[in-house]
Amino acid sequence: MMITNRESFLATISQRLGRNAIPAEKLERKWQYSPQYEVLKDTTQDELVEILMEQCKNIHTDIAVISSEHFSETLRATIEKYGSGSIMQWADERLQTLHVSETIEQLDNTTLHTWNPAIHQDNITIVEQANIGITYSDLTLAESGTVVLLSAAHKGRTVSFLPTNSIIVIPKSTIVPRLTQAAQFLREQDHTPSCINFITGPSNSADIEMNLVVGVHGPVRVTYIVIEDI
Repeated sequence: MMITNRESFLATISQRLGRNAIPAEKLERKWQYSPQYEVLKDTTQDELVEILMEQCKNIHTDIAVISSEHFSETLRATIEKYGSGSIMQWADERLQTLHVSETIEQLDNTTLHTWNPAIHQDNITIVEQANIGITYSDLTLAESGTVVLLSAAHKGRTVSFLPTNSIIVIPKSTIVPRLTQAAQFLREQDHTPSCINFITGPSNSADIEMNLVVGVHGPVRVTYIVIEDI
């Protein structure tokens, strides 16, 4: 695409701003106060886990804090609690490392599907009928109980919200205080993801007479599985 009259346009803006020339580089803003960096500033990782656990009560989300050796049994128990059935997972090597597929294949009354970029729209047909979706948190905000999911070709965004129930794996090391750290994290990424999802527990609405209704659509129920040693 050809851009025309850019220099004259920018020159007009610079003149209106009292500048004699168009700046060659972006000027870094230096704020006198930055209170957002002070919130939970000196909180330890263990304290962040405690804050996250407390916030999960407010957002109606179940949470399990375990070591990796107990992951399979915790995953199995959560799947059975949600009624097993059709399950869709990300095609994520981090889930493979945790042997998610092997654990599910040992269960009765389950059908496992893995997101497959090669079948395109058929993924949506499968995932919208799934009972459980399994994803992996890239970053977790303790203050709000929010997980940050970065979509990619093998990590479809619909896996987190179309199934009736959602299981999200959270490495303890990904837990940060709040949105401030999420913004820093995203700025540091080499490539901008196709979609950045901020998921805070199950779906809910309070826009009608301010009465909170949880489970308005998918996911109706959410479990966070925090793994302490990864």
